[in-house]
Amino acid sequence: MRTITKFWSDESGATAIEYGLLASLIAVVIIGAVKLVGSNLSTKFNAVATNLT
Repeated sequence: MRTITKFWSDESGATAIEYGLLASLIAVVIIGAVKLVGSNLSTKFNAVATNLT
């Protein structure tokens, strides 16, 4: 019974899951920002290339 109580009150796994969710949220934000910046840079480079020709 003591083992079950100890297992039930252990929150270290919950903390690991929270850190995992936080890391995945940060990764999604970074990926979105990189895609947006990449798209804007591509548009700018195409405009410069058009003006040079």
